[in-house]
Amino acid sequence: MGFRGNPHPWGRPSLRDHALAVIPLAMIVIITAADLLSPSTVRFGALLVAAPAITASFAGAWFTGLIGLLAVGAEMIIGFHHHLMGTGNERAELIAMILVSAFVVLFCLVRDRERRVLVQVRSVAEAAQRALLRPLPESLGSLRLASVYLAAAAEARIGGDLYAAVRTEGATRLIIGDARGKGLPAISDAAALVGAFREAARRGLSLPELAADLEDSAGFNPYESAGTWQADDESFVTAITLDIADDEPVLTMVNCGHPPPLLVHAGKVTPLECERPAPPLGLGHLGDEGYSVCSFRFEEGDLLLLYTDGVTEARDTAGVFYPLADRIAAWTKEFPDGLLKRVCADLTVYTRGRLGDDAAMIAIRRLPLPAAPEPPGASSVTDLEPVGAANRLVRPASMATRWRH
Repeated sequence: MGFRGNPHPWGRPSLRDHALAVIPLAMIVIITAADLLSPSTVRFGALLVAAPAITASFAGAWFTGLIGLLAVGAEMIIGFHHHLMGTGNERAELIAMILVSAFVVLFCLVRDRERRVLVQVRSVAEAAQRALLRPLPESLGSLRLASVYLAAAAEARIGGDLYAAVRTEGATRLIIGDARGKGLPAISDAAALVGAFREAARRGLSLPELAADLEDSAGFNPYESAGTWQADDESFVTAITLDIADDEPVLTMVNCGHPPPLLVHAGKVTPLECERPAPPLGLGHLGDEGYSVCSFRFEEGDLLLLYTDGVTEARDTAGVFYPLADRIAAWTKEFPDGLLKRVCADLTVYTRGRLGDDAAMIAIRRLPLPAAPEPPGASSVTDLEPVGAANRLVRPASMATRWRH
């Protein structure tokens, strides 16, 4: 029926559309009956003009035009009934009703054309967004994964938050990050970083080397002469890159100013804090210490939650931040997809559906490891302190030259 609620004019109208269609039809019947049953000195016919005007608010051009024709026909029936068809007043009412109906039909045509353009633009934008932020597979190596993105903007699917995963030799490498700002600039920064991660992660770089490579990508400006590095304190990305080996109960990560992941082990929730986190990507020139790798135990059945600050900085009506760690402590038995569904539902209730910032999450559960001897030198499970390569440092190649600019 060409209703507004239906994005495709040729699609089947919904039950709601049919219910709305009754309103203008009922108006025409009621107004016509009231006028026919009233003396000629009491006129209700002029109210018929409201029927096509109301119809235009929810229906397409042809249904609005049909209601307009019915309204004009009803006005003519009223005029014949009261023997007023030849009078100037009746002619004026008919002309006014025809003009109003024609204008609202024209309005519907213009609106529907603009809507079709908007639908096309939206479909292109969503395709680009899906290409940028691909859903993670349900399993990679010895991991089971789930991911979710909650956009703060009602019409958006993604914003400046990002995540990605790739398979390397004997391990799964992941990144989660949050580009500063909102809108297209943040999406552009996120897209550039995801592309750089996917390209660099397959080159066999260590985590510090990967972070240094991403730092260089975050500061690369192709519009400067020779594509030089340019510091921009207004543009940066907080991020965590991590490796999870297939055959060892250990995860290693580099934290660049991002909220720490939450590890669920034996029903206990623990934030994985790095002793020496690096500055956010794009702000590496503010520090000269390179990138430190932190290692933590990640055993069979453990659950890891990566997230952006849009989750923990979400507020309720009283301005209290969302207590993510406390919430997931009650859902430690959930699988990754179930955990994210619970968090999303709870977050929506907590904020009453009004997120102040985009939010992204990745939940990872360790599946049974292949039979292998215990890696030498691994730390105990209870302290969750950094182990292994905690002192490895790598400095970005460009860091030594940035102070010269």
